[in-house]
Amino acid sequence: MKVLIVEDEGKTGEYLRQGLTEAGYTAELASNGPDGLHLALTGDHGFIVLDVMLPGLDGWQVLQGVRAAGREVPVLFLTARDHVDDRVKGLELGADDYLVKPFAFSELLARIRTLLRHGRVGIEPTALRLADLELDLLRRRVVRDGQRINLTAREFALLELMMRREGEVLSRALIASQVWDINFDSDTNVIDVAVGRLRRKVDDPFSPALIHTVRGMGYVLEVPETEFAYRAPDGTVRISVYRGAAGTRLGYCRRDRAAFRGRRQGCARGQDFARPKHA
Repeated sequence: MKVLIVEDEGKTGEYLRQGLTEAGYTAELASNGPDGLHLALTGDHGFIVLDVMLPGLDGWQVLQGVRAAGREVPVLFLTARDHVDDRVKGLELGADDYLVKPFAFSELLARIRTLLRHGRVGIEPTALRLADLELDLLRRRVVRDGQRINLTAREFALLELMMRREGEVLSRALIASQVWDINFDSDTNVIDVAVGRLRRKVDDPFSPALIHTVRGMGYVLEVPETEFAYRAPDGTVRISVYRGAAGTRLGYCRRDRAAFRGRRQGCARGQDFARPKHA
């Protein structure tokens, strides 16, 4: 698979070319708009990574020329222009994806592979939601319980990763590679510090907490389960398990009276747990 990179910044262009080559692609680099358009129209590239701010012709014009010629090759904009209007313009002109610099190469590679696997699939969801937390991907805004939360670019990327993989335990190594594009060093606490800062903004002022530490494994973003103990008509003690602000019932666990006796904590996870037929 041949990939065309149109990027005028020398170091970034070489970084992309080398990374894509190591990933198994044949990468060709153009450093200005006219050369990029010429190669896009005359070459047999299966994918184009395109900057916006280019000499000669900008990325918008290059894309317009490609689409006007009837070329349906997938195009991903990789640019420092992060305004909503720029994102919308790029997608409306016919781009298949839009990634803002600075970026993690692993994410770029994943987006390329996804587009190639599924073809021109259109626009990804513009917002992610979990409980009362909402992430606006276009406007780069975070809101929880109706309150705006200001995050740095790195904190936003970290939260986006956790929300996209809700309920999945993310190791420190995975977070380091996806958000920082580095190999994790066990001697550094950069990941723990970053997660701590994110928690102070996203969790501490609100309830319930959504970011949880899984000891020895990493971090997970999920709505916690809550348990409510009550005495059933048959005399047994049942503990209903709920998740989320809406109180979605997951099931219940049974206990005898002796085990209950004033204790209101739930049964051990997975111990004598039954799901009601209507759950």
